[in-house]
Amino acid sequence: MEFLQITSPEDYRVQEIFESYCTSFPEDERRDWDKLLPLFTHPNVKIISVSHEAQNIGYLIIWGLSGYTFVEHFEVFLQFRSQKLGSHITGYLFENYPKIILEIEPDHLGDDAKRRYSFYQRNGFHLIDEMYVQPSYGEGKKPLNLWLLANYSPENLEKIKDEIYDVVYH
Repeated sequence: MEFLQITSPEDYRVQEIFESYCTSFPEDERRDWDKLLPLFTHPNVKIISVSHEAQNIGYLIIWGLSGYTFVEHFEVFLQFRSQKLGSHITGYLFENYPKIILEIEPDHLGDDAKRRYSFYQRNGFHLIDEMYVQPSYGEGKKPLNLWLLANYSPENLEKIKDEIYDVVYH
């Protein structure tokens, strides 16, 4: 499995990533193209293309914050799901980023949400906040009640949430 940082929206993989991003994540859970563009050169952000057996299978959008990594988006493309590739990707994350925080939909929102929560639990994450609200991604988009998960036990959750709000969702 290869993990390659994409530093330009001109990269040939970006179109496939953006199309899947728009299909897989509801409007309120994603950035519009004009808000995604600056992330390619943002000093705290890595947009990583994941390939396996010479095929692009997914991507990560991660933020290096103070003492931890925030995974904003993690997707295995639809045609590659249920092949344990997501577990390999979490293995990569754990090897390279020891303290990780991410958001997910609460598991009571449906079968997909239950499946995702179970996946993250099996792969070393645990629930750290059930009352987390993801700020709006912009005009016409709603804030969302989500859960925060981590692979460690953060000491000051309020400070972490403030940093996520200020840096990621500014």
